[in-house]
Amino acid sequence: MSTEQQITGHRFCVAPMMDWTDRHCRAFHRVLTKRAVLYSEMVTSAAIVHGNRDRLLRFDGCGQPVGLQLGGSEPRELAQAARIGEDYGYDEINLNIGCPSDRVQAGRFGVCLMAEPLLVGDCVAAMQASVSVPVTVKCRIGIDNQDEDGDLQRFVDAVASAGCKTFIVHARKAWLDGLSPAQNRDVPPLNYERVYRLKRSRPDLQIIINGGIVALDECDAHLEHVDGVMLGRAAYHTPWILATADRRFLGAPNGLGSRFEAVEQYMPYITDQLARDVYLSRMTRHLLGLFHAQPGGRLWRRHLSEQARKPGANVDVVRQALDIVRAAAPAVLAAE
Repeated sequence: MSTEQQITGHRFCVAPMMDWTDRHCRAFHRVLTKRAVLYSEMVTSAAIVHGNRDRLLRFDGCGQPVGLQLGGSEPRELAQAARIGEDYGYDEINLNIGCPSDRVQAGRFGVCLMAEPLLVGDCVAAMQASVSVPVTVKCRIGIDNQDEDGDLQRFVDAVASAGCKTFIVHARKAWLDGLSPAQNRDVPPLNYERVYRLKRSRPDLQIIINGGIVALDECDAHLEHVDGVMLGRAAYHTPWILATADRRFLGAPNGLGSRFEAVEQYMPYITDQLARDVYLSRMTRHLLGLFHAQPGGRLWRRHLSEQARKPGANVDVVRQALDIVRAAAPAVLAAE
């Protein structure tokens, strides 16, 4: 990926999300946005080095740029996993220093590593030495009693000194003791100003802001202070929000005229994956929010949810769902 693509692409990104941003999801999101950076779910370095690499890393129908998010804390193993990821065609290797799950903490990776910036720096340096694509870090603004700008600054300075130039910062702390992973996504208050101040203190770094962003107007406001924005749950639950991102933030429209057209463009991917014995529901679950807040949207979700799981379900299920929406809301076509 060229330098221009890196800078432009990071201006608008879709977050890596466990159990959501699998290869089928990314293929659909790529229909909606041609230029935003998409990310894999987090994959542990141990799983890549010792497991079924093709199952974990292969992706189809998802054009660049796409990043691989890794979890781990052993520099040599992370370097090996990063090299394998680059060989599979990923344009970026992102190290997860933000996930607060119990399983992640038990494995000594994820957000607990914010307490060990020198180790994170060693991991970044080892990965950078093994790949030619950028190595980036996704972190929080702090953990537990880290509640000052200086705590985040020291972490970023240490990791940047190891060579990392791009930080994706979730603007919430994580409480490792006292909050569940789900609570850590919502309970700690957002502190966007801390991320803005980080950018002002390190103008040489690319700072991407993440956390609680649900509308494109909010993205405009953040982009006055930082280099890029990353949407997570809003991009997944209301995916049509991605359809205008290319024109609004990345300098080129994606050419989509309607939600119906987006589904039609995704249909060849569905057909190809069905031929590879992938269940239809593995793909249609990512489409459920496409008609969110639109006439016929509830009928769309119900038809896909009920019918895509049945034995032998194929693209006819999706076409039937489209017909149901058209019948419920013929004006939607004209409106878009």
